[in-house]
Amino acid sequence: MMKDHVAKCVLAYSGGLDTSVIVPWLRENYGCEVICVTADLGQAEELDGLEAKALQSGASKIYIEDLRGEFVSDYIMPTLMAGAVYERMYLLGTSFARPLIAKRMVEIAELEGADAVAHGCTGKGNDQVRFELTFKALNPKLRVIAPWREWEIRSREDALAYAEAHNVPVSQTTRSIYSRDRNLWHLSHEGGVLEDPWQEPLPDMFVLTVDPEDAPDTPEYVEIDFREGVPVRLNGTSMGGVELIEALNALGGKHGVGRVDLVENRLVGMKSRGVYETPGGTILHVAHQALESLCLDGETLHYKDVVALRYAELVYNGRWFTPLRESLDAMIRKTQERVTGRVRIKLYKGNCIVAGRKSPYSLYREDYATFGADDVYDQADAEGFINLFGLSLKVRALVDAEGVRSEYDQPDYTEFKRD
Repeated sequence: MMKDHVAKCVLAYSGGLDTSVIVPWLRENYGCEVICVTADLGQAEELDGLEAKALQSGASKIYIEDLRGEFVSDYIMPTLMAGAVYERMYLLGTSFARPLIAKRMVEIAELEGADAVAHGCTGKGNDQVRFELTFKALNPKLRVIAPWREWEIRSREDALAYAEAHNVPVSQTTRSIYSRDRNLWHLSHEGGVLEDPWQEPLPDMFVLTVDPEDAPDTPEYVEIDFREGVPVRLNGTSMGGVELIEALNALGGKHGVGRVDLVENRLVGMKSRGVYETPGGTILHVAHQALESLCLDGETLHYKDVVALRYAELVYNGRWFTPLRESLDAMIRKTQERVTGRVRIKLYKGNCIVAGRKSPYSLYREDYATFGADDVYDQADAEGFINLFGLSLKVRALVDAEGVRSEYDQPDYTEFKRD
C-alpha cells in the first residue's frame, strides 16, 4: 500500500546494502523522486562507481560532495582540541561525521525543493538520532523517512534478498557480513562474529592497520608541530589537515597503532560491540594531550578534562548543533591559545609512545622541579603550606580523638516529657 505521498526525497547514500535498497523502496512506497547525497569524507575506493550504482538503483541524480576539508576543520579539529573521548576509548569518528552529512543534506534539499529527507540507520542505533537531531536543528519542516523503522526487512539477509529481487547491485554477501563506516578519521566494524563479545576479531577484518605482531621490529619516530592546538606540520613539512591525517594514517597503520575493541553504551539504551581503527587520530590525540600537559596550568587542564567528558557525550549523542556545544567550543579555543609546540612520538608494534615535547609556552621549569639545590623554591616553605592545606583534616581528627562534643549535638528533650 502506498504511503502518504512525497514529491522529492533526499537520501543519505553510501552505496552500501541498506541505502542501495532504500532507493527502490522509497519509490515504491512513497512514489517520490529520490536524490542521493554522498559525502566524500575520505572513504577512498568506496566511492568508485557510486554514481552508476545509484542511478541503476532508481535515483534521479546523485550529489557526491567532497567535504573532507570542512570535516577536518569544523568537526575533527574542535573535537581533538576538546580531548573528547567517549567511554575512555572511542575517538568519535562516526559520531561527528553524521552531523556534517545531515547538514549538507538539508542544504541540498533546500536547493532541490525537496520535501523529505531519508537515511538508512536502523532503529536500534545511534546514527538515526545524529541525523534527525541535525534535521530538526537546521530545517524542522522537512519530513524525515527512516525505512528501518517502517519496512518489513528485519535482517541483512532480508535486505540482500530485496536487492536481488529489484536488481540492485550490492557488494555484501550472506557469507561475510560486517557493518562498516569509513572516513578520513577512522574505520568502524560491527556485526558478524563481533556480536559475541567473547570472540576475538578475525585478523582479515582489519583494513587500515597491520597486526601489531607483524609490524616492523624497529620503532619509528614522528614529530608533529601544533599551532594553537591545531596540528600544522609533520616531520618538519607543513601540511593541510587532510594531507596530515592521511600521512599519519599510513604511518600509524604500518605500525598497528589505533585499534580499539569496545563494548559501548548506545544512546538508545543497549550495549553494542564495535571495533575501530583510528591510526592517525590516535597519534594526534596522544600528541595533543602531551603538549597540553606542558602548556596548560593544572587548574585549566583539570577542568578541561571535565569538559572533555561532556563534549564527548554531546558528540556521541548527536547534539552537535546545540548552544552548549558551541559554548564549550568557545571555552576550548581559549585554552588552546598557548598550545603551540612540537611533540615527538615513537610508533612501535601497536604502541603510540610520547618520546618528547617542547613549547615556547612551556610551564615546565627544570629549576623549579629539580630535586637538586635551587634558589627559586625554599623547601622549608612547604611545611606551612601543608599545615594550612591539611587544617580541616587535623581539626576533625582532634575532635574525634578528644571526644569533644558541642552542647547542641544532642537536643534536650526534657521539656517534652509528660507530667
